[in-house]
Parts: sequence; C-alpha cells; structure tokens
Amino acid sequence: MRIHELQPPAGSRRGRRRVGRGTAGKGGKTAGRGTKGQNARGQVKPGFEGGQLPLTQRVPKLKGFKNPFRVEYAVVNLDALQALEADEVTPDTLRAKGLVHKHGLVKVLGRGELTRSVRVKAHRFSRSAEQAITDAGGSVELIPPPFGHGRPPAKGNALTNR
Repeated sequence: MRIHELQPPAGSRRGRRRVGRGTAGKGGKTAGRGTKGQNARGQVKPGFEGGQLPLTQRVPKLKGFKNPFRVEYAVVNLDALQALEADEVTPDTLRAKGLVHKHGLVKVLGRGELTRSVRVKAHRFSRSAEQAITDAGGSVELIPPPFGHGRPPAKGNALTNR
C-alpha cells in the first residue's frame, strides 16, 4: 500500500445534499431556509445585524496597544561613565550632567570600557555592565524604584486597603 492509495473507509464520507430541486423530496422548495423572512429570500451579508451598527464597526480601530504598566529606563553606557570622571555616580549626578532625563529610572548598559574604579548607583544594570564595573574595582548598588512605577498591587491586596 502506498500513500496515494489511501482512502477513507466506505460510507464514512457522505456527499453534500443538493437542495432546491423542486417540491418533491427533502430540501425542495424552501430548501431548509424555513418560510418567509429575510434569510429565506436573498443572501444576507456576513456580519449583517439587521440594520444595527455591526460589531466590526463598533470596535475601536486603534493601532496597537499601549501598556500602562510599562517601565521605561534612561540608558547610560560604560563609556559615558568613563568620560564622567566622578568617583560616585548616581541618577542625580547623571541628571546634573544632562546624561539622562529629569524623570525616570536609570539603567547602566555595557557598551564601552571602564578603566577606573567607580561606585555606581542605578535602578538596573545589565550583566555585562555589572561585570565590567566590578572587574575595574568599582561597586554596584541597586536603587529600588520609586513608588508609582510598574504595575499597581492586585485588587484585594493589603496595599490597596490603606
């Protein structure tokens, strides 16, 4: 037996019923549409809701989805820290130098080289940046994000019942 010889068992596949072939027999005259009414006559467009504004038109047509809980980070690379020439780097010193925006969280990424020891305080670090800072003799400190960033506590949580 080969693949092209395969067939379903006899009687398992039934042909479709041909309706609308006169008054004799099943499926004649009204041909399963019932009597009278809109659906018994012409063809109704798919999605037609009897004159009511269809669902496809009621749904807002926005392009994409904006996550209200997204946390955005201002990015600083190692080469910027090298050029900064400060022993301790915090988000405030970065803001004072104009390297990050006045609001938001700071993330340190690993592009560039760091040749001197620096104490860096930020909200996030990439693995390569953390490794490079500690290899250069510096230290890394994570700052907890201020309240108001990220997803709010779940409904019924202890934090919401204050």
